[in-house]
Amino acid sequence: MGSLPLDASLRPLDPEAFAGDSRAIVDFLAEYYRDVDKYPVRAADLEPGRLRKLLPEAAPEHGEPMEDILEDVRRDILPGLTHWQSPSFFAYFPMNGSAAGFAGEMLSAGLNVAPFVWVASPAAAELESVVVDWMGTLLGLPQRLLFSGGGGGVLQGSTCEAVVCTLAAARDRALARLGHESIVKLVVYASDQTHATFQKGARLVGIPPSNFRVIRTTSASGYGLTADDVRAAVDRDVARGLVPLYLCATVGTTGLGAVDPVRELGEEARRHGMWLHVDAAYAGSAAICPEFQGTLDGAELADSVSMNPHKWFLTNADCCCLWVASPGALTSALSTDPEYLKNVGTDGTGKPAAIDYKDWQISLSRRFRAIKLWVVLRRYGAVGLRAHIRRHVTTAKWFERTVAADERFEVVVPRKFSLVCFRLRERFAGDDAADELNRELLTAVNASGRAFVTHFVVDGKFVIRLAVGGAMTEMRHVMDVWELLQASADHVLRRYSY
Repeated sequence: MGSLPLDASLRPLDPEAFAGDSRAIVDFLAEYYRDVDKYPVRAADLEPGRLRKLLPEAAPEHGEPMEDILEDVRRDILPGLTHWQSPSFFAYFPMNGSAAGFAGEMLSAGLNVAPFVWVASPAAAELESVVVDWMGTLLGLPQRLLFSGGGGGVLQGSTCEAVVCTLAAARDRALARLGHESIVKLVVYASDQTHATFQKGARLVGIPPSNFRVIRTTSASGYGLTADDVRAAVDRDVARGLVPLYLCATVGTTGLGAVDPVRELGEEARRHGMWLHVDAAYAGSAAICPEFQGTLDGAELADSVSMNPHKWFLTNADCCCLWVASPGALTSALSTDPEYLKNVGTDGTGKPAAIDYKDWQISLSRRFRAIKLWVVLRRYGAVGLRAHIRRHVTTAKWFERTVAADERFEVVVPRKFSLVCFRLRERFAGDDAADELNRELLTAVNASGRAFVTHFVVDGKFVIRLAVGGAMTEMRHVMDVWELLQASADHVLRRYSY
């Protein structure tokens, strides 16, 4: 029996209608996941504006049955999507989902609470503090970043939000000492491999763009940021009367997967009282495996650490863990205290009796993300999640070896985690067409619809990136994309041989 149209007798949370519509959507998505590898991974032949031409000019006056809506999704929406859950999606970094992640998202959306202050949903706030401590322990983070050790954590929507929050905390901590007029003297340091969100975040908190230092990296350090280069940049700024504020260390950069030496950078940050943030958005998930925890060595020197379970940890978007060593530094920059948001009751000292997560983030309203991550951890356990990470790393190792064995290709930097960066070699010294060859190879692979990969440019070279991480990606999918790359390379190289 189909769902009924909605009329004047609107009951938007009628249990029977809710169950019927939900079953229809679950069945629709189950069918989608069964067939997702039949879709072109990226809708390469579509032009901007396609969907506007297909949809009515105005919203409907009367409600419609769910089956009609889902049919429109099937006909009009799915063909225009890039299918991030396709097992042949190797672009950017993964944003993998899972049955447990979806179940947790259903619970979050279905309960639909807004735990901005403790009293607004006590269990939601308390579950969040438990879950971020669980995650920090699994990743091997030091006690000082956990609630159990005097620090604490919060679930943000993205690294971008976490970056703005920590920059604001660092700014206010410095200006409390220097005076607000000194904001023009504050300097932020990052490498040329650091994610661009840090430059955006610095602008948003009022750091002059001229005070953002992008420090060059080289192949000698594996494109990691070195303490010597940071020290040189900081010393130059101090000599000019500027104030070092914030240093970003990245574990698993977006372009190449480079790993900055956290301990060395942490020691340099402490020399000048800088805030050290460790961005492990992608590769932080790997630290659940003991063999990768060394990449976070020195995290006890960090003021904050962030990682995104929605990338490689089977947790549907959105979900970003942010840990801070000093919750007070964060909340002093972000807190508001209007009468209508005060909890009733204190711990006897005049301080709030519990965590008010509104003071740990930019927005007031917030989602119940904790239940989603909690369900993932409960459903798969640490053993299952480690196996998930190791399976992708093993597959990426195979791809790296296979690419290196083909004399037409080169691996540009040693594989990091599950990211392989490679390209067609120059056919001869000074081959000016090498970058164009690789652009054409990338275009041919993506235009086929059989896979989707993206690129980066390092030392002036156009590089193809293949990031293994899809929830449904298996060895056979990576073998398939290698066959596609070989066939496409044959075609491209033949064209350039004339």
